[in-house]
Amino acid sequence: MRNIQSLFKILISFCFFLFLSIGFESCKPTTTIQAGWPTITRETKPWTRWWWHGNAQTKEGITAEMEAYQKAGLGGLEITPIYGVRGYEDKFVDYLSPQWMELFLHTLKEAERLDLGIDMATGTGWPFGGPWVSDEDACKNLNYKIYEVKSGSTLNEKIEFIQPPYLRAVGNQIYEVHQSFSTEKTVAIGTTKEPLMRLDAKTIDIKDLLVQPISANKNLQALAFDQVIFERPLALQTLVAFSDNGVAINLTDKVDAAGKLHWVALKGNWKLYAVFEGWHGKMVERAGPGGEGNVIDHFSKEALQHYLNRFDSAFAGKDIQSLRAFFNDSYEVDDARGASDWTRSLFDEFKKRRGYDLKDHLPALFGNDNDEKNKRILCDYRETISEMVLDNFTQPWKVWAHSKSAIVRNQAHGAPSNILDLYATVDIPEIEGVEPLRIKMASSAGNVTGKRLVSSESATWLNEHFESNLSEIKVALDRFMVNGVNHLFYHGTSYSPQDEPWPGWLFYAAVHLNPRNSLWNDFDALNSYAARCQSFLQNSTPDNDVLLYYPIYDRFSTFGPEMVEHFDGIGKQFDSTAFKRAAEIMLKKGYAFDYISDKQIGNIVWENDQLKTEGNSNYKTILLPKSQYIPLKTFQTIISLAKMGATIIALDGLPISVSGYGNFLENEKVFNEVLDKLAEGNQAESGIKEINIGKGRVIVGNDLNALLSYASIRKENMVTNGIQFIRKKESDDRSIYFLVNSMKETFEGWLPLQTKAMSVVIYNPMNGEFGKGRFRSGENGVNEVYVQLTPEQSLIIEIHQREVQATPFHYYSTTGVSVPLIGKWRITFTSGGPKLPAAVEKDTLASWTNFGVTDYASFSGTATYTLSFMKPTQAVGHWMLDLGKVKESAEVYLNGENLGTLIGPVYQLQIDNALLQENNKLEIKVSNLMANRIADLDRRNIFWRKFYNVNFPARKNENRKNGLFDASHWMPKESGLLGPVLLEGMKSKGDF
Repeated sequence: MRNIQSLFKILISFCFFLFLSIGFESCKPTTTIQAGWPTITRETKPWTRWWWHGNAQTKEGITAEMEAYQKAGLGGLEITPIYGVRGYEDKFVDYLSPQWMELFLHTLKEAERLDLGIDMATGTGWPFGGPWVSDEDACKNLNYKIYEVKSGSTLNEKIEFIQPPYLRAVGNQIYEVHQSFSTEKTVAIGTTKEPLMRLDAKTIDIKDLLVQPISANKNLQALAFDQVIFERPLALQTLVAFSDNGVAINLTDKVDAAGKLHWVALKGNWKLYAVFEGWHGKMVERAGPGGEGNVIDHFSKEALQHYLNRFDSAFAGKDIQSLRAFFNDSYEVDDARGASDWTRSLFDEFKKRRGYDLKDHLPALFGNDNDEKNKRILCDYRETISEMVLDNFTQPWKVWAHSKSAIVRNQAHGAPSNILDLYATVDIPEIEGVEPLRIKMASSAGNVTGKRLVSSESATWLNEHFESNLSEIKVALDRFMVNGVNHLFYHGTSYSPQDEPWPGWLFYAAVHLNPRNSLWNDFDALNSYAARCQSFLQNSTPDNDVLLYYPIYDRFSTFGPEMVEHFDGIGKQFDSTAFKRAAEIMLKKGYAFDYISDKQIGNIVWENDQLKTEGNSNYKTILLPKSQYIPLKTFQTIISLAKMGATIIALDGLPISVSGYGNFLENEKVFNEVLDKLAEGNQAESGIKEINIGKGRVIVGNDLNALLSYASIRKENMVTNGIQFIRKKESDDRSIYFLVNSMKETFEGWLPLQTKAMSVVIYNPMNGEFGKGRFRSGENGVNEVYVQLTPEQSLIIEIHQREVQATPFHYYSTTGVSVPLIGKWRITFTSGGPKLPAAVEKDTLASWTNFGVTDYASFSGTATYTLSFMKPTQAVGHWMLDLGKVKESAEVYLNGENLGTLIGPVYQLQIDNALLQENNKLEIKVSNLMANRIADLDRRNIFWRKFYNVNFPARKNENRKNGLFDASHWMPKESGLLGPVLLEGMKSKGDF
């Protein structure tokens, strides 16, 4: 009885505390999550590269252009001065001159008024360089000679290296006007009104026409040099004798000023390696006035500081606080003959960084020792070059910018470096290129190191000139965003004077997004779309699972045609590697991953059963693709993380050896000891070996899908339906997916999501609609969301682990009712040229180029299509207005109300039946491409390709004439509303 009473008391107490617990829980404040778009800011809007041709701007022109950009929905501008325009020579302004600074300061002031952000390139054109870059600070190359001397002999041959002359210029794409190409030996002919195309590429004799330094030459805009190397003797850097029995003697101090070696060879046969400092000769590409000249030595901190001193002088006493960022438009010193692979401090830097003297191993550096030593010495040399770009250029440039209260935006591609580290060190990493695995180089570095913004040079050379519509540009933007970019920069927009004849000033590798473009009226629709997307993507963090190791030391150890190798992404240099195969498989199969460098691996910690990077991003595993070489420190760190609990995936096996030559034997011994401990393991599954280490494990196999599955790594199976995605986190209980239907067909159905959910909100970034989506728990407890995606459409799916407040998202299905909108269409041409065609009335829709008069065939601009129609008699709650075929974009009005702008490829709008009146007026403002008007100019031989330097080349061979773009052979491209235009009956999709 006593026991029963005791149990009863315990039960009463338990119930009492349970009641209190429930009561306290119910008293907690409950926050209702309100769905809605994040705030749109100037950074969430897309920006554009703003080319200043010849710096021939006026303050009034700058203001007018900026007001147009702001009205079109751009958030900011990056100023990049480039080559000038023919006929405006008297208006050219030298870069960083007092007059240029007046224009720049006016731009900053107007940007504040218009709430536009401003970045500026740290130079004109690209790469960094200019007339103030002396030979001392210019990029250099390594030259060497080998001499042979036998025992007891002296070398009679002079120790010298005469660098041969070389010149490369854009000489076949220049008009001869204004005598801008005249020299003492050639007299230019032609005028601006009657230009003469240079059909022959006149040879410039570097000995007769050019003087040193390059900045002392006239007509640099017209000469358009890419690379200039003057013939001259090169300074000896070192001379080391190597005997056939392995003895090395430094003989540098035994060479007199005339190049005579005062040394008698000791016993044995000797090879003498002489290293000379040469000039690479790279010039600033597409330079603006006052910016022509040598490219800097990117490996020299002193050269960079001397270069930046010019900016310090120009900025002195000026208020540039509203400037957001300085920009570096890629390394691209490699875009020339030969490579820049030397700097004066290289031997000292090498010894400091690698711990031994490179001069003692010159035969191996040049590939003349045994194969293994050759690779290891080359690896250490290239690693040193890689570090010097980071430590002597990228980081000091950032520090300098920060001293100006600005940040830096950097394109790292093309550098002879581990570009992941270059991207990681700057404030905004920026990618150029369209391949997803290349785009992920910048976004991975941003994700791993916690950058808020990752930018892209977007839509460069997207198509042939004047053939890209807004839909195609959207596809290009989506490709960037779905691969991790959240700060889009168009490529781009040229300043043009307000009174300049159409098409105004243009850049040769662009989609020409400026107010002269006939699609400009609808450009704001694309910008609003991008801004909505980026409002989510900028306010979220990565939610990727896999860190894919970037095995750059295999490339550092591989000989090629040049002493250094340049890196852009995963190109042919990584063909047939486990690394490239892993990246391609994960992208295709729906695994979310980022690349990671050795330096970044060193900053990982194991915390809360996850791999936490320096940017506070969490990952599930490190994927180590089979490599020949890996730094000992990197391998030890990876194994240490496994001991703490991490899962490491080794695809095709573990690395074979340590990288480099410094402390090689000692490092290799330690490395092999670690490998020996990993030799034992259990055969976990078919083809998978599991090695338990401390609290974690290393799993090894050749089937990546099996390995990832065994490691319980999430796979987003939506990719099998052609749906591309990026998955991110907004908070601990809220995630987002950005989805893009990459297929040419509509997708409708349930999409599985590898994220827990209690509720889902769907956002349509094209029209701004959003609502609570339908989701369910599918097979194996995986959440699924129901979506309807037309071809190339995108959606944002917001996943909540709490209940969210929002109206339901609208799903529609057809009722089978279809009402063709027929009648007499009135077509009025409202803006564009070369002149406005007469208004017409048509019973049947067709391209306006078929209207039978030249005025229509050559017209580029906007036409308004107007149709009156009676309200359909069918009882339908909603209608879908389907415009059919449109060339190229359309702004739709119904009874005076703006329903939205459609940019394609699907031209459909949902209309509530209540918007229809008994008698209705439909207005559709359609804009076409610039192409037809450009072709008309070329057929009439109108002079508009009048730009210095590269002028205006074509992208496609069939559009080249005399080396330049020419559209005179183009047939008129379809334009306008082609239809058929229908009202399709729709109904809300019921339970499913």
